[in-house]
Amino acid sequence: MPRDALRIWVNQSLPDDARRALEEGAGAHELLFTDKSIALNIDHGAPDPAARDSDVAFGQPNVDDVIASPRLNWVHLSTAGYARYDREDVRAALRARGAAMTNSSTVFADPCAQHVLAMMMSFARRLPDALAHQREQRWAFGAIRYESRVLTGQTALIVGLGSIGRRLIELLAPFRMQVTAVRRSPRPEESLYVRRMDEVERLLPRADHVINLLPAGANTHHFFNADRLSRTKPGAFFYNVGRGDTVEQSALMHALRSGQLAGAYLDVTSPEPLPPDHPLWTAPNCHITPHTAGGQQFEFVVLVQHFLENLARFERGEALRDQII
Repeated sequence: MPRDALRIWVNQSLPDDARRALEEGAGAHELLFTDKSIALNIDHGAPDPAARDSDVAFGQPNVDDVIASPRLNWVHLSTAGYARYDREDVRAALRARGAAMTNSSTVFADPCAQHVLAMMMSFARRLPDALAHQREQRWAFGAIRYESRVLTGQTALIVGLGSIGRRLIELLAPFRMQVTAVRRSPRPEESLYVRRMDEVERLLPRADHVINLLPAGANTHHFFNADRLSRTKPGAFFYNVGRGDTVEQSALMHALRSGQLAGAYLDVTSPEPLPPDHPLWTAPNCHITPHTAGGQQFEFVVLVQHFLENLARFERGEALRDQII
């Protein structure tokens, strides 16, 4: 191994095309594919001494390995979420050795934002109703045509602003919607459309569309509880492509059954997979996709390309994309 080559530990299971792309892109660096690879990129890796003796980790390394390694200088997560690493002991260990952690949020920005837009347009144009009538071989002209809506001029509230939310704002721009986002710490350059998280109760009654992009965490558990859902504008639509446990699902079902919410689109639930007998499956106007919002054809190739772009930045000592620690 050349003197300046890095040892890159990988526990993300990759299909052949993505693995070839990684092998070709890594150049002279040593790739160490662990036999303890994860099947899904949301899984947590098992402890592996080889991770502690590497310079870079790509995938989902075990938290204890991240903390204990004397050598690991950069961890690149194969997910947008990083709740299991969002701990002070992890941050302290990385700071102590001048290490960095990045995630793959950029990879999932476009597919997730487009997924939300598809959901919004589906509700507006009454596509679920039309499909239901098609199954009944029923030509429901008036029931659909005169209840269809346009997004133009409607109001959307994005709760939790990151790369997905920023991309969604770009996609909604042609509809001339009134879009507001809330986040914990608004940035000065976002002052025209971003508010503090503690203003969400004031903003909920104004929104035709409430889009939940919150990550998992102690501060976001059941963020959308009975009280906040009761504050939504009557007839609003609710979308969740963040994490399932950020929503109190019994309260969501009550809001749907009472008509407080006109409908919900959920890409994430708690638990996952959602059990076949779970009442969310049959809640009125509730539509569920099985945590597929971030997916796309050649997803793992795109993940590898994102990692390789950051690897080139790491080699040059440049700022890394999607750095979280």
